[in-house]
Amino acid sequence: MGLLPKSQSSLLRLLTTLEWVLLGIVAIAQILLALINATPILLMVNGLVLGVFAALGRVKPHRKPAKQIYTLVEFGLIFYLVVFGNLALPTMLFVVLVIRNCLLWAGGHRVWVTGFAFLGCLLTLAYNLANQNFLLNIPPEQFATVWLGAFLSIGLVILFLHLLVDAALKEIQGQEKLAAANDRLRQYALRVEELATIQERNRIAREIHDSLGHSLTVFGIHLEGALRLLQSNPVQATELLVEAKQLNTSTLQELRESVTALRTDPLQAKTLPAAITELITEFQKSTGVVSTFDNHLKSSLSYELNVATYRIVQESLTNIRRYAMATEVTIALIQSATELIITITDNGSGFDLTQNTTGFGLQGMQERALALMGQLKIVTAPNQGCCVMATFPVSQQIDDDTL
Repeated sequence: MGLLPKSQSSLLRLLTTLEWVLLGIVAIAQILLALINATPILLMVNGLVLGVFAALGRVKPHRKPAKQIYTLVEFGLIFYLVVFGNLALPTMLFVVLVIRNCLLWAGGHRVWVTGFAFLGCLLTLAYNLANQNFLLNIPPEQFATVWLGAFLSIGLVILFLHLLVDAALKEIQGQEKLAAANDRLRQYALRVEELATIQERNRIAREIHDSLGHSLTVFGIHLEGALRLLQSNPVQATELLVEAKQLNTSTLQELRESVTALRTDPLQAKTLPAAITELITEFQKSTGVVSTFDNHLKSSLSYELNVATYRIVQESLTNIRRYAMATEVTIALIQSATELIITITDNGSGFDLTQNTTGFGLQGMQERALALMGQLKIVTAPNQGCCVMATFPVSQQIDDDTL
């Protein structure tokens, strides 16, 4: 009906159907009663009043005075049909009234309307018993039994409907609150993603400015010096050109790393082990550092965890290339039923963790770990190498085809 909230539960849809079924039964019963009594005018009037009562189901009063008038009109129409229209089944209309007004009112008002509906059922039942306004004749000696049975059955039905509608409305309110919370979480997630993207691009911009800009400046100085010494000192000019070539190779490598970091899908549809293997192969070719990859993944990981793992390994190898002066690197992925452990260990120069916490990309790795409820730990000391260990919680979802 029109009073139903926009977010309907299956219970409310069932109650809406029940409302129309009850109205149909009342209309059929009234037609049969009118045909038996041969009163076609009464049939028309009752049909008109019943039509008005049914049409009220499409009305949506919002303010309290309008709701009060709406409820009083419903009660008035039912009592009119009982007193003047010889309505045979007023109980069903009171059930419809309870369904509508449970959706219309809240709190104590809802209880009061339900109570008055129950009282109205008993009064109209007593009136019909006294006037024998039924499709079947009931002996006077059975009035008390019928009234008592109706009292219990009607009371239980109305109480059940009241609680059922109340539970359905609470379900809808819970669903709406959950949907609103999901929308807020989605907005927060988008905002966090946007901020993370901006932060990542700013970091890459700084790296390009600091490394690529510096390298190009030095490259230009070397070329200028080589041109100037080309005639007077060819040997020194050749040395400058060789250094410029080496610098060019290093700069191109850094540029590739920056471009790779900007990709929306750094794995490029590869599995995590395949992407890391390719990363290590490229690292070993460009640096000559002996690299070992121990893959102990047992199940598939989420896309976010795959990306975070790849980025942590990538950032660690970048730092090793630039600063560690290592000769050996070992990367291990170890997965248990509850967690994933990533370790990147090198035998390089190490550093003092208490004095250098931002220059090695540690902040970015730390943020990636925290974003997925993980932890990042760095074990290092001057001249003792470095070990980066990230731990993430995982769920056990075995899927060998994705490994």
